Amino acid sequence: MNDELVQKIRSNPKYKELVSKRTGFAIKLGIFILAIFYTYILTIAFNPSFLGTKLGNEGVMTIAFPIAAGIIVISFITTLIYVRKANGEYEDLINAIKEDVKDEL
Repeated sequence: MNDELVQKIRSNPKYKELVSKRTGFAIKLGIFILAIFYTYILTIAFNPSFLGTKLGNEGVMTIAFPIAAGIIVISFITTLIYVRKANGEYEDLINAIKEDVKDEL
């Protein structure tokens, strides 16, 4: 890729919008997931008896397992949200940028 094309893409307002939206959204999702993970870890560290609470009267499963499973499910859901947004809004911006620089490709 030549430097002129790279410079034209970087100076495109749609590219700047794409980078801004994508980065902001990824940071928000990342902070959300990290907050969930760290809350779980901090609960293990400072209140292990809560996570050791058994489910049911004679059950062997503790409350930690469904919470951990929920965290994994939430992680998958946030990944799907990002992929959906990437394949929709971000892809439209990428195609608009390609259209703007099409004559130089």
